[in-house]
Amino acid sequence: MNAALPQETAAQLNAWDNPMGLMGFEFVEFTSPQPGVLEAVFEKLGFTLVAKHRSKDVVLYRQNGINFILNREPHSQAAYFGAEHGPSACGLAFRVKDAHKAYNRALELGAQPIEIPTGPMELRLPAIKGIGGAPLYLIDRFDDGKSIYDIDFEFIEGVDRRPPGHGLNLIDHLTHNVYRGRMGFWANFYEKLFGFREIRYFDIQGEYTGLTSKAMTAPDGKIRIPLNEESKQGGGQIEEFLMQFNGEGIQHIALICDNLLDVVDKLGMAGVQLATAPNDVYYEMLDTRLPGHGQPVPELQSRGILLDGTTADGTPRLLLQIFSTPMLGPVFFEFIQREGDYRDGFGEGNFKALFESLERDQIRRGVLNT
Repeated sequence: MNAALPQETAAQLNAWDNPMGLMGFEFVEFTSPQPGVLEAVFEKLGFTLVAKHRSKDVVLYRQNGINFILNREPHSQAAYFGAEHGPSACGLAFRVKDAHKAYNRALELGAQPIEIPTGPMELRLPAIKGIGGAPLYLIDRFDDGKSIYDIDFEFIEGVDRRPPGHGLNLIDHLTHNVYRGRMGFWANFYEKLFGFREIRYFDIQGEYTGLTSKAMTAPDGKIRIPLNEESKQGGGQIEEFLMQFNGEGIQHIALICDNLLDVVDKLGMAGVQLATAPNDVYYEMLDTRLPGHGQPVPELQSRGILLDGTTADGTPRLLLQIFSTPMLGPVFFEFIQREGDYRDGFGEGNFKALFESLERDQIRRGVLNT
């Protein structure tokens, strides 16, 4: 695995030009052609139904600062997306300082507009065509009492508007899987329109397959979008996703928390199936690979939590991570904890081991012929 480490400090990151006024993720929109699938997944993940749209079959699930919108409206953009891709993330939203200004700038730079039908007294949410044709919304109404949810939704009486759930706090990143040769197109999409930069590049080779990945980060430092494509030999994990998903799209959604040990225990109690732990050698080598990391290795090992980062200057800057098994077709979730201002790592020290374990699973299932 080759990984280019970022040269920018956190201060330099904040100094990036932010022409669209980005301020983090606002929501992820989901769809499913089968009723009841997404509701059950969200509840397992610790989300609570907190509001219903005033005129559409659209509901809001929330956990702390994470907003998941479930769009069940028939004959909608989401419904058509679900018919093509199955249960999936069918849209994403960025917070911006000025949605009108950001939208017009995006169109001037060549973005394709998407018209989302609205009813009387509803907000028009500006959107452009994103990954796999999914809408990418630009939202500037997100303050409590003035948000899009306060205007277009009715909150359910007696339900906490920001339920703590399992302790997941925010969306950390969304990973896209793209067709081979298309990674440059999508990197340019985010660079040109939003001022993203490539902060990591990975070239991972397993025993039989491989992938390349560009990790893109927005100038606000809050929006991260890794892009994955299959390596030349083909037949691997990205190609399998693209076949199952029927196109490019969001492969997984990473959610960040303060205490991953506690979150993993709650996920397990709720019935979320998590990826199996690496072999014993992985945990035996942690103290050598990350001396002075300060994390309880036996507790990490018993839960299958991975650890990466750096302790080079004596200050641990760490990423703790674990993945669910696929929960929506080939789409899965990642659960992470960042320690010591480790802002932009993606667990690259674990990528090789993770890739090879998934490759072995493909062999076991007969997807990959050796």
